Amino acid sequence: MDAGRLCLMGWLLLGGVSVGWAANSEVLRPRVPIDQIEAARTVTNPFPVTPEMLQQGKALFEGKAFCRACHGSDGKGLGMDLDYSTFKGPLPRNFTDRLWQQARTDGELFWILKNGSPGTDMAPFIPLVLTEEEAWQVLMYVRSFGGR
Repeated sequence: MDAGRLCLMGWLLLGGVSVGWAANSEVLRPRVPIDQIEAARTVTNPFPVTPEMLQQGKALFEGKAFCRACHGSDGKGLGMDLDYSTFKGPLPRNFTDRLWQQARTDGELFWILKNGSPGTDMAPFIPLVLTEEEAWQVLMYVRSFGGR
């Protein structure tokens, strides 16, 4: 193989790594403001994960909380016939992404349900749409997409 082809292959491989890293860094970027993230991370789900709680979370995800509209029924972040060109910031989160699931604490996710996600179209849901208990049920269901 000549030096030009070898150089091109190396550039393509490194370019692919940096593009992949850039995508992962966006997924892993916290949505909670830096001055509030430590407090958010200390918050834990006060309810046990049970089949009944997961079922209630699923019903809320697909119904009252209308999470499915943006995040899709499969949790992959591609909801029902939305015009994604109108979204501000990143597309809806893919809840099946294991890296994201591992990086975010339950407290951070609860903070987002309560305050919205800065820089995105994700609005606050607590208390306007969900009670705190319902929010925890939804988060239990969201965690189930990542195998937790």
